[in-house]
Amino acid sequence: MAVFVPFVLPGERVEAEIRQEKPGFARGSVAQLIEASPDRVEARCPYFRQCGGCHYQHIPYERHLGFKAEILRETLRRISKIELKSEIHLHASPPWNYRNRTRLQVRTAPEFALGYLRTSSHEFLAVRECPISSPLLNRVIARLLELGGLNCPAVVEEIELFAEAADERLLAWAFCGLDADKGALLCWAEAIERELPEISGVTFFSSRRRSSERSLDDDAPMEAKELAQSGAKAIRYRTKDHEYQVSAGAFFQGNRYLVDELVSVVAGNASGDGGLDLYAGVGLFSVALAGNFHHIFSVEASQTSYADLVQNVPANVKAVGARTEDYLRSRPMRKSPDLVVLDPPRTGAGKAVIRFLVELGAPRVRYVSCDPATLARDIGPLLVAGYHIEEAHLFDLFPETFHIESVMLLAR
Repeated sequence: MAVFVPFVLPGERVEAEIRQEKPGFARGSVAQLIEASPDRVEARCPYFRQCGGCHYQHIPYERHLGFKAEILRETLRRISKIELKSEIHLHASPPWNYRNRTRLQVRTAPEFALGYLRTSSHEFLAVRECPISSPLLNRVIARLLELGGLNCPAVVEEIELFAEAADERLLAWAFCGLDADKGALLCWAEAIERELPEISGVTFFSSRRRSSERSLDDDAPMEAKELAQSGAKAIRYRTKDHEYQVSAGAFFQGNRYLVDELVSVVAGNASGDGGLDLYAGVGLFSVALAGNFHHIFSVEASQTSYADLVQNVPANVKAVGARTEDYLRSRPMRKSPDLVVLDPPRTGAGKAVIRFLVELGAPRVRYVSCDPATLARDIGPLLVAGYHIEEAHLFDLFPETFHIESVMLLAR
């Protein structure tokens, strides 16, 4: 029986306790490290192994990408019998202070605290810093704690912070119970903006746990209800060649170091008459593609991200507010696009979308994935339909975690 034990390196000997048994495998935890790997390093974060955010801080960063590349290959092989013969191009990131976004749990009693959920649980873990978050995010966390939360209303359950590229200004949005008092929320927001001038604005939404089980980057998410808003509702995010409006609640890539490199691989050498950008978000790829295509259709389901998409794209890009599956079913394009880019949520594109893509028959497809398992499931039918993998890329958008972002360049 396979026993999955986190926070262990290959070759180490441990005494493990079985925590959960399933048919064919079990999950355990380290009770005692008997023989450590010479590669093992001390974790930089004092909350490592308690906090559910990071998984690899005991591993030297130079080994992270090798492990992730093997996981990607093995997942493709196991799920869809895909033998990835091509080289995986690895794109490393600085391993610390890379995140431009963090979402914190909020507790107001017995005293104000910010934190994350403990590993494999829904228990609250109070923290005072997060080494993978940007310096500005950490300064704001520290200042809010120093100020005791500025009389934070008890209905505030989570707060999300999103910093622009220069890491000098940020937006905050909070998730609250539906019985929140708008006046109290706005009073708190004004106090925050007064004491922390780096915060451009605060927007309040109904709690995601009450309004939707989906994450902000899901296709066709149930939009959280806006309860109140103070200051700026959007921020300008500047990349190497473009600038994007990103509103509170909209999705944008979370690694502030690899955005330009990701855009370059997905859109850099592509050109043609027509292109299709599915799950377009605020237009990260659409804006870059617009310079090399006569026209682009960009499809986004989230109303918040779609509103930003409309503002961000040039005239030769047609922004479409629709679920990807619904758009492809209607087939408004007169002919097959020269390129399809898709960047679906963690759940992947799904059978219906992939079936429509096979029927569409674009000569090139570029799939941006944040989950190797759903990637393997989705590209299997494309390979059967005659596509082949021209290039495989692994972007380490989430250093110190087991999350894997990959880009597959497919052609037929």
